[in-house]
Order: sequence, then C-alpha cells, then structure tokens
Amino acid sequence: MFSPRRRRLLLAALALPAGCAVAQAPPELLVHKDPHCGCCGKWVDHLRAEGFQVKTFDTDDLEAVKRRLGVPAALSSCHTAQFGTYVIEGHVPASSLKRVWRERPQIAGLAVPGMPLGSPGMEVPGQREPYDVKSFDREGRIQVFEKFS
Repeated sequence: MFSPRRRRLLLAALALPAGCAVAQAPPELLVHKDPHCGCCGKWVDHLRAEGFQVKTFDTDDLEAVKRRLGVPAALSSCHTAQFGTYVIEGHVPASSLKRVWRERPQIAGLAVPGMPLGSPGMEVPGQREPYDVKSFDREGRIQVFEKFS
C-alpha cells in the first residue's frame, strides 16, 4: 500500500485546514544572457548563493528574447530571466524574487532597469547608488515594487 514515509506525508497533508496551500519551492530560473557579460554571471552567482536553481542560456540576440517575453523597452537591462510565469529583467535581488514567489502578485514581472552600482552582480567596493525594483504588467503599467538605497 503506502510506505511509512508516504503515509506520514499523506496524513500531514490531510491535517491541513481546508484551503491551506502547501508552500512550493521556487521554480528554476532560466537566464538568457550575453556570453561575454561578466556582471550577468555575477548575478547568477548571487541567485545560486541564495538557494535558487539557475540554468543559463547564452545568446547574441537578447532583444529577441526581451520582445518574446514582453519586457518594456523602458525597463531594459543586460539579461532576461524566466521565473515560473514571471519575467525578470536585470539585476533584481534574490530577496525580491523570494517576495514575488511568496506573494504571487498579478504582474508580468520585475525589473531593475540599467545596471545600477551596488545591485547584485554590479557590486563595486565603496560605490553604491539607490535603485528601484519595478513591477510591470501586460498592459504596460510600471510601478515601484521595492526600493534599495
């Protein structure tokens, strides 16, 4: 019938209140990047250090990826990722990815436009500039999701 481990898991799931969702692990990030960009690799290292599974795809045509995934031109940066149903553009911190996965807002994605100093992958000792993580939806609305200083 059921192994002892499987039986315990089943009983634990049945003990949850009705409508209670079981937390799921975040999906693997699929990162599209320029093969010659060092900061993109550093961003991937940041994500992996924070426990994310990451698969990278080197491409010489990032603009085609951005168009296909619906990244607004105003939010463009140096790499584009897919995170479940979300699009992630640029040097978005792992903490923002964790938040979006936890809260599951009705947005298309997150972006850190440009390449602000001090954002993950863009660290320079003694140099840091404030930046915003922006959310965007399929209708083109852009809002501040989080501020970093």
